[in-house]
This record gives sequence, C-alpha cells and structure tokens, in this order.
Amino acid sequence: MAPSKRRTGGRTTPKGTKPGHLHETHRLDHSDPKSMHGNTVAEASSRYTPPVAREVKVSPQWVPVLMFTLMGLGALVILCYYLGFVPGGRNNWYLFAGLSGVLGGLFTATKYH
Repeated sequence: MAPSKRRTGGRTTPKGTKPGHLHETHRLDHSDPKSMHGNTVAEASSRYTPPVAREVKVSPQWVPVLMFTLMGLGALVILCYYLGFVPGGRNNWYLFAGLSGVLGGLFTATKYH
C-alpha cells in the first residue's frame, strides 16, 4: 500500500477575503510616506553603477573567426575519422580532438558580444 501524500502549505490570505479585494492589513498607511503595506521601505542607495556602454561590449574580430574555425575543424576531423581518411588508422584520439574542437568553438561562442 502506498503511503498517503503529505500536504504542505496552508492559507496565504486571511480567512474571509475574496480575490481582488484588499484586506485591512494590506492597505497603505497614507499618514506615513515610508510605509508600504505596513512595512517600512528602505532608503535608496546613493551609489549608482552605470550600465556598461554598448561600445565596450563589442568583441574583437578574431573571436567569431576562432569560433567558426574551431567548430569547422572539429567537425571535419570527426567526419574524416568516420570516413576512414585519418592517417595511422582509426584511433579514438581523433574523436577526442574533433570533439575538443567543437566544444572549444561553442565555448568561444559564449564569449562573443
């Protein structure tokens, strides 16, 4: 026999309220300008961190070139392995090198802006 499922949680709104209606505890206290739903709002920080400018986010030209080169060479090595065009016979190091090239290209793609 399967154990009974345990229910967690409970009521999140006061009993007797309806959806869309505010309860007395949820009304704003208009006499206190810092009050929001009965809680005091923290003061805004005076420190400001400006967003990074769009010109700074531009990647150098070698990043997409390296990305496509690594992915292309990796795929070419794997294709040559399966077609039997690799020197020295079939060795798993060719697959490892091809997979490393493809993964290196994907990693480089994450750095491109």
